[in-house]
Amino acid sequence: MNGAMSRWARAVAEAELSEALPRRWAHSQGVAQRAAEVAGVLRGEAELLASAAVLHDVGYAPRLTVTGFHPLDGARFLRDVHAANERLVRLVANHSLALLEAAERGLRDVLETEFPLLENKLLVDALVYCDMTTTPDGEITSAEARLAEITARYGPDSLVGRFIRRAEPDILAAVSRVEAALAAQPR
Repeated sequence: MNGAMSRWARAVAEAELSEALPRRWAHSQGVAQRAAEVAGVLRGEAELLASAAVLHDVGYAPRLTVTGFHPLDGARFLRDVHAANERLVRLVANHSLALLEAAERGLRDVLETEFPLLENKLLVDALVYCDMTTTPDGEITSAEARLAEITARYGPDSLVGRFIRRAEPDILAAVSRVEAALAAQPR
């Protein structure tokens, strides 16, 4: 997808991540590539997915860190600094079951109030799929391997480790739904 919103999103993500966090930038590019691969199941939402995919981790940029919770920091940056598309901002804010991590951080009410979850379940699932089947270096992986990598990187008893353990069934279900939608596509 190469529309105006996705070109803008890529430029913003690159400006914020490429030098400050090159590995996070590689991951974001890989997630965007995965979004291109699932575009066919989303019809009119493909550009929104592509934009959210490349921007989903922009809140990790050191200069944007306010709360330390990257979905919230990134969404606020996109909303407040760039006046970005509301649906894009809400998708970034809620990527990969962020509400569950927000609960671990005592920020669930804040996230839900500022950025309500989108109603399009397949779109939300597609971003989970893209993020959770991409390694930190931007390579394709299985969701199970990605979950294990996150747990190993942060530690099973860390805040992120607890979140991932809690979110795992929902992450795997989202990935399965997207895989089923991809399999049902006419070839």
